[in-house]
Amino acid sequence: MRDPADLYELHPGFDDVAGLVMLVCLDGFVDAGNAGRQMAETLFERFTAEEIATFDTDRLVDYRDRRPPMTFVENTWTEYTPPKLALYRMHDDEGSPFLLLHGPEPDREWEAFVAAATSLVERFSVSLSISANGIPMAVPHTRPVTVTPHSTRPELVAGHTPWIGRVEVPGSAVSLLEFRLGESGHDFLGYAIHVPSYLGQSTYPRAAIAAVEYVAGATGLAVATERMEEVAAATDVEIAEQVAASEEIQRVVANLERQYDDIMSSRSEEGGGPAPLSDDAAGLPTADELGAELERFLAEREGDGNG
Repeated sequence: MRDPADLYELHPGFDDVAGLVMLVCLDGFVDAGNAGRQMAETLFERFTAEEIATFDTDRLVDYRDRRPPMTFVENTWTEYTPPKLALYRMHDDEGSPFLLLHGPEPDREWEAFVAAATSLVERFSVSLSISANGIPMAVPHTRPVTVTPHSTRPELVAGHTPWIGRVEVPGSAVSLLEFRLGESGHDFLGYAIHVPSYLGQSTYPRAAIAAVEYVAGATGLAVATERMEEVAAATDVEIAEQVAASEEIQRVVANLERQYDDIMSSRSEEGGGPAPLSDDAAGLPTADELGAELERFLAEREGDGNG
């Protein structure tokens, strides 16, 4: 097996990096509501990113599956933007440093990528790796955002009641990284943010705010969310307008509200325990149908310059 360090290039000037938390934000797997992507965008907008290590995307990315953009002007190619997967150092709103592993999820050589990322975790003595992404769930947008946490040690998710039992799902590079880091004794904590199924294909700011708050709560990082709150408030109004305009949507939301409230009440009375959410909406439009209607509304609003 090749040396995992061959998969990335280290940049000079970071010998003092040690003991920081590392956020893992890879684009390409399930991310309902663009929760993880919005969180990453917020970090890049707010903080200066210093590039510590750059991965060899030629080995990791399938260009024919995710074609990088090129610019053509009149009679010549003028620009090529290759995909970038890199480890960055940032400083939060209080000046505390942290690491961010960001870029496209590798299409190939997952084990080599995980081994390389693990070598960086060990090289920089990362204290905790953490991720957040959105998953579609049968929950209403009118209730507080809930989450399914997962980790390499039970102590990291103490106090959280499971929402689901055993389930088999398609794997991801981030999930494999979490699994392998756990095998080697490193801490990894992930948050799967519950996004209403009918908003899963839209950009849902409330899910991104929840992602930031859960990550901040687990790490102590200071990340202001005022701008995100402004965007979320505007989106809330858009969703409310669409719900008010459709009796079908109102019935679906009311059904999900009853289901959500029943589950929360049961969990409270029984002192916790697995309580899977089920999409019990017989006779009502499916989440996909409702989602398509909401997405059309939001797309039309963006087309009018109001998005």
